[in-house]
Amino acid sequence: MFLPRRTFLTGTGILALDYLLTACDSSASHHFQVRLLKDSIPSNLFQEFRKQLPQSVKLDISSEKQLSSLYEQLENWHRPPRRQKNNTGFSPFWTNSSISPTVPDLITIGDYWLSLAIQHQVIRPLNFTDFPAWSQLPQFWRSLVHRDSQGRPSPTGSVWGAPYRWGATVLIYRQDVFERLGWVPSDWGDLWRPELKGRISLLNQPREIIGLTLKRLGHSYNTPVIESIPNLKAYLTALHHQAKFYSNDTYLQPLLLEDTWLAVGWSSDVIPLLAQGRLAAVIPASGSALWADLWVKPVRASQPTDFPDLTQRWINYCWQLPQAVQLSLLTSAASPMLATFPPSRLPPSLRQNSIFNPTPQLFNRCEWLSPMTENSQQQYARLWQSIRSQ
Repeated sequence: MFLPRRTFLTGTGILALDYLLTACDSSASHHFQVRLLKDSIPSNLFQEFRKQLPQSVKLDISSEKQLSSLYEQLENWHRPPRRQKNNTGFSPFWTNSSISPTVPDLITIGDYWLSLAIQHQVIRPLNFTDFPAWSQLPQFWRSLVHRDSQGRPSPTGSVWGAPYRWGATVLIYRQDVFERLGWVPSDWGDLWRPELKGRISLLNQPREIIGLTLKRLGHSYNTPVIESIPNLKAYLTALHHQAKFYSNDTYLQPLLLEDTWLAVGWSSDVIPLLAQGRLAAVIPASGSALWADLWVKPVRASQPTDFPDLTQRWINYCWQLPQAVQLSLLTSAASPMLATFPPSRLPPSLRQNSIFNPTPQLFNRCEWLSPMTENSQQQYARLWQSIRSQ
């Protein structure tokens, strides 16, 4: 299975949370446990949230470097507990004791895994009844997590997750070079311009590169049958000959050194560098691939009776203005709530960030990468191998 961004990337520079906030009053009667993607939440947000909790609640935070690891944990928790062997050194029998993993109240998964998590019954719906912040979340985001029992988008389905940050695949370019050229990149079609031959880098990701070529030809990133699409292979071949190299994690340095002029990359990688002024980034006008990190509730998470609203309180806290701003400033990804706040209440660096503030029309032309059938995966793999072997 081709996996999207950050299956292979590690975090970049926010204080690790694995050991924070776990030492509090020993008399705590309840643990609120959150497991998240490393660096996806600023540590001070947890510290401030802890101050709002009763002393009897202990806040436990842990993190993982990869989204794939978080989803794997969800699957593992759903399996029956492992049985321990009898401690005789030779007995083949199992004792009655078992190892039950600690299941958190909330865990991060990427949007790509949401339908699989629902189909495999490893998460349960969230209860947003009478939850004010949910009604303020833009419909675009609510539709992402409204799913039926098979994981398909459904306006009447349950709410299976809460998005807390997002990003996109973008075009990243050298501002000084394109000032000399007299134009700036604005859409995927610019990658095929002859003056850029040997000056671009591409992600080493079939879904991303085949997907943007499909978008260039007026099709969806999630097109299931691609073998019969006219000109797709020809366009991919031409794009391959335009590229200087493929990389998922080393494409920014050549841009900074002017070895390349234009790169296809992820917004979360380039956002920290935009303030330097040498690089700029744009979501292509015909639309791009989006990603989002979601809070979901494991199906085996406990159901506390003393504090039943902790999950809602945490999600509501993440969606408030101060927390949404801090998250957007410090994690190189945007809160989905930014668009709901008056621009005057946002700092200039967020107001002026075109990646974080796409027009509604552009947003609607973007897509989420959906899991594919085995047959579709094989089609993409064959085409990718054919292009890369040239």
